Formats: sequence, C-alpha cells, structure tokens
Amino acid sequence: MKQQLRIGIDIGTSMTRVVACIDDGSGSLPKIASSASVETHGMRHGYITNREEVATTLRHAISEVEKELGTKIKTAAIAIGGVGIGSEYAIGNAIASRADGIISKFDIEKAIADSETHIDLKNKAILHAFPILFRVDGKELPARPEGINGIKLEVKTLFVTCFQQHLDDLLAVAQDVGIRISGFTATPLATQKLLLTDLQRNFGCSLIDIGAETVSVSVFENNTLTSLFVFGLGSLDITKDIALGLRVTPEEAESIKLGTVSFQNAPKKKLDEIIDARLSDIFELIDKYFKKIGRSGLLPAGAIIIGGGSRMQLVDPVAKNLLRIPVKVAHVDLPGTKGPVKDNRLLVAYAIAASNEEGQQGGGSNNRKSSIPKISSGDGEGIVDTIKAFFKQLIP
Repeated sequence: MKQQLRIGIDIGTSMTRVVACIDDGSGSLPKIASSASVETHGMRHGYITNREEVATTLRHAISEVEKELGTKIKTAAIAIGGVGIGSEYAIGNAIASRADGIISKFDIEKAIADSETHIDLKNKAILHAFPILFRVDGKELPARPEGINGIKLEVKTLFVTCFQQHLDDLLAVAQDVGIRISGFTATPLATQKLLLTDLQRNFGCSLIDIGAETVSVSVFENNTLTSLFVFGLGSLDITKDIALGLRVTPEEAESIKLGTVSFQNAPKKKLDEIIDARLSDIFELIDKYFKKIGRSGLLPAGAIIIGGGSRMQLVDPVAKNLLRIPVKVAHVDLPGTKGPVKDNRLLVAYAIAASNEEGQQGGGSNNRKSSIPKISSGDGEGIVDTIKAFFKQLIP
C-alpha cells in the first residue's frame, strides 16, 4: 500500500497549528511527519476579525511544514471552533415505505432529514448530526431500527452547528492561502476518539477543552454525543488576572501561570488565589451547564480535561471540588516518524489530520476502518453528507 500524506489545520485564538501525518495504510494511527505552531493574529474568541492577518498566519505555518516535508501542501482538513459552536435537538418522523412494514435505511434517513426541518438554521450551518434516540410506533429502541417491523418511525437528532459566516470566513482564508479544504469537524469533537474509550462514552463522561478564549464542553452517553456548548472565556482570562494582580507584563503573567518561571515579589498563596478564583468561575459555569442538562454530578466516567489551560496545576483539584465527579487531565504521546511527539497542544490538528481520509499522495485504501471517525464533508451540502457519514460508521 502506498503512503498518504494527511494535513490538519487548527486555527485557534492564540496559536495556529498545522500537522502533517503519514498514513502507511496499516490501520495504525498515522505518524506525525512535520508540524508547526505559529502565533495567531486576527482572531477573537475563535472568530476571524481580520481575514488578511489570519491568512498570513496560516501561510506562515504551512510554509514551515512544507519546508520540512519538501513538498507543497494542496489539500487539508480544518477544525471549526469558536463561541458560536453549539448543539440543539430536533425530532423527525417518517412512515415505513415498504409494503411489508419493515423499517428501511431510507426511512431512517428520511426521519433524520425531517428532524432538520424542525430547527432554526437562520445564519447557521450544520457541522454534524447525531441520531441519539429512535422510536417505532411509540416504543423506544436501544439500537437503530433498520429491519424492525412498524409503521411510524421517530428519531431524535442532535445537531452540532456553527455560524455560517464563521465557516465561510475560515474556508475563505484557506482559499486565500491556496489550500483546498477536503473536510471539517467541530473542534470540541476532534479529539474524542483519541482521548475517550468506548466504556467512558457509554457510561457517561465529559470532554472539557480549556482554550485561550473559549472553553468547550462535550457530553457523551450511550456511546454518542448528547450535548455540546462553548463558553466565551478561557485561560487568557487567568493570564490577565495575574498581570493585574501581580503588576507584571502579559508575557511574564503567562509564564508564571504555567509555572515556567516563579514570581519572587508575591507569596505563592496570592498567586494561587488569583488562579483559583478564575478557575472556579470556569468550572462553576460548567457545573451550571451540567445542571441545565440534568447531569450535574451524574457522569460516572467523569471529566477529561485538555487544552492549553489544562496545564495549570490547580485545574485538577478545582475541577474535582466543583464538578463532584472523577477528573483526569489528559495527556497523549502522539506517534511521530522520529519518535513520540509529546506536545499535546497539537492534539486537535493531529486528530483532524488523522481523520482526513482524502490524502494528498499515494493510493492507500479507504476501505479500512479508521480509528478516528470520518469528518463531515466541506462541500456545504448540509445534512445529506452527515447522514451518509453516520450510516457509513454503522456498516460492519
């Protein structure tokens, strides 16, 4: 089997990361061949405020990777983040189309498509669709109903959406740089297959990503996503608090926050109080969200925390105290062509690259089962492609 080069792009508020992976077609996770992390300009809360600056940032990151690879990057998959990422439920119905009353795949697709008509998509684009509950003739089923005898099919679908303008802006930036986007996925979902086990997703858990200006919360139960929300605050708020409280520069405050340098002119107790106060704000908001969806203290597999903000020492104790569930700060050594890559800040870009089935070169088989789910299509066709991707995952 020929090797494929897969590219993932993660344009964050503070940093833009590009990861190039080599997939040898063996079925194992692709190995990182090259990566670049460049300070982002022109972004706010995950949104593009200056398209030209973001394009310049991305162009710089891509050129670094191209230089190391010795080849031109033409195609990539991209992560979609920002405070406008959200989720909402909708219920759709369909009547069995077969004369013998057997529910078919067509009926399921029709019910899911019908559910889309019951959500308000004004200024929004659908990134993913997750059918999470099926009923046939009013009776709830524990699995997909294909092949079941019945008349009326009902499906409850969770849609993950973002602002259409934000999606258009990101795709336009890629076009400005000369990159064709082969697919995209919501940033909060990009790493879940790398970090969560089937047992955790089945029992009930939350994946919390503490970014620079956003905190995303994804909840999984019965092995599927059941809720997603993004808050408009993040670890940079802690940096600002330290800078104000200790009267230091933002650069010094960031280093102090991460513990890379110590601050001699104030007791450690004061620094801990500053960090604890803002972290408490973050996890109190998360717990309020859990209460809203009826899951406060009720996620047996706990919370798995990632993101740049997860590197602070107080994250673990504050989260455990306020969320009242098991807490784990995740760390994954990513596979690299020159040995393990320990920079977890590359997680999102790596996951996006690894899930990008459309490689740039070679002809590796696309029939094998990937260890990371297929990303949604980026062609703007809406629910059709998400439905196809969903059923593709169900085929044994």
